[in-house]
Amino acid sequence: MPETLVGTSLSYYLIAFDANGNEREKNGKLISQIVLDVLSKSRQPEQPITDVFLMSHGWQGDVPAAIDQYDKWIRAMGKNRADIQKMQQLRPGFRPLIIGLHWPSKPWGDEDLNALSPNKTIVSFDTTDNSQEELINQYSQRISDTEAAKEALRTIFTAAEEYDVAPDTLPPEVYAACQVLIKEASLSSEGEDADGWSENESLNLDPDGVYQTTLAEESKDVSFGIGDDVKSAADAFLNIPRLLSFWKMKDRARKIGQTSGFNLLKSLQQVTDKTVGFHLMGHSFGCIFVSATVAGTQNSKLVRPVNSLVLIQGALSLWSFCSNVPHRNNVPGYFRSIITEGKVAGPIVTTQSKHDKAVKNAYPMAGTLGILGGQDIDFSVDTPSYPGVGGIGCYGIQGDGLEIINYPKGMLTLEESYDFKPGKIYNLESSKYIVVPPSFLDIFMGAHNAIDKPEVAHAVWSAAFGS
Repeated sequence: MPETLVGTSLSYYLIAFDANGNEREKNGKLISQIVLDVLSKSRQPEQPITDVFLMSHGWQGDVPAAIDQYDKWIRAMGKNRADIQKMQQLRPGFRPLIIGLHWPSKPWGDEDLNALSPNKTIVSFDTTDNSQEELINQYSQRISDTEAAKEALRTIFTAAEEYDVAPDTLPPEVYAACQVLIKEASLSSEGEDADGWSENESLNLDPDGVYQTTLAEESKDVSFGIGDDVKSAADAFLNIPRLLSFWKMKDRARKIGQTSGFNLLKSLQQVTDKTVGFHLMGHSFGCIFVSATVAGTQNSKLVRPVNSLVLIQGALSLWSFCSNVPHRNNVPGYFRSIITEGKVAGPIVTTQSKHDKAVKNAYPMAGTLGILGGQDIDFSVDTPSYPGVGGIGCYGIQGDGLEIINYPKGMLTLEESYDFKPGKIYNLESSKYIVVPPSFLDIFMGAHNAIDKPEVAHAVWSAAFGS
């Protein structure tokens, strides 16, 4: 049965994958099979499904968080009745089927598919909560499950117990251990990187730089530790492992998206008529997931192009779709095939917000910069200055070989209409709407998750109009 949303006409199915991309059963059933059956039956003339919407959450999403996010996003879409009425005009008999895709992206998160509350307790990063060996095993599973990685983690945890407070400089043994962890994390992905992911989303953390920034941010009362305030040597020393888990989750989004996500999308297309529209929307690392779902691997091909692709506060490279990534040797963006092979028939729409601290800070920090903050961002479309490493949620999609429109007015009000055209890319400066009141501001995340707004939903619906 689909998840129902009180107060709206919309509902959705939650399809969950495990860390290896295998679909998980709920109450002994595969939800994908239920969805396929619904779509197959809907080919009868009585009440056909006209459009399928697939959505992916991003980083820090376990099952309760995924349910909470999808409830909010889809409820926001359901409340935009004028947009639904327009879809009904454009698509007579409009009847959507919505799918929320879950992939485990929260280290030590709650993966109980029968979870009822988004507020369940998870395992803490606090080194006092578990024995050292348990923590080593937990961290190694998220970073690299090798003996070298485990020994490096053992060195870091031992040092964390020896220091009451963080020293002024990173101890040599901790620095060396961090270097080993970075190497092991990189090696664990190399065998699966035949198509050049690391060229686009590289890993080059500087342990000393991260540590010094950690100390500097502690004095500013800023949470650097991926959501945890720095209070001890343990917190400071563990930022490299935390950032590595961040990077690995980004890599997981790609792997599961281009295999399991792609296979699901293709299966859905195979049981539907060619008139059925397919619309994909991702948030944060979910933008990697849905882009990978559309792109697939080098030898895979969808039944037909999807009809729209919306990337909300995307935590993936701004160069992901271009013909030549700056500062690389003739390397195209990782998702370039989406453009060259016409895998999106309608518009590609992105959002940017200057209030999104996660994409501005954490994304480049876990990429090649290895520092917090990076350069200041100029949000004026008249004087763009784009870095080698940066997220779509800050800069939009950029680069050569693309038909890009930086929408003049940015994200529009509900009363205004977009003029999205097929085959074009639209970057929407959305700081006016993707924002949170100061009293609710998370210093590290900023407005990264503040996307359950009617104006954001209006843009998602409008992308479907433009297909």
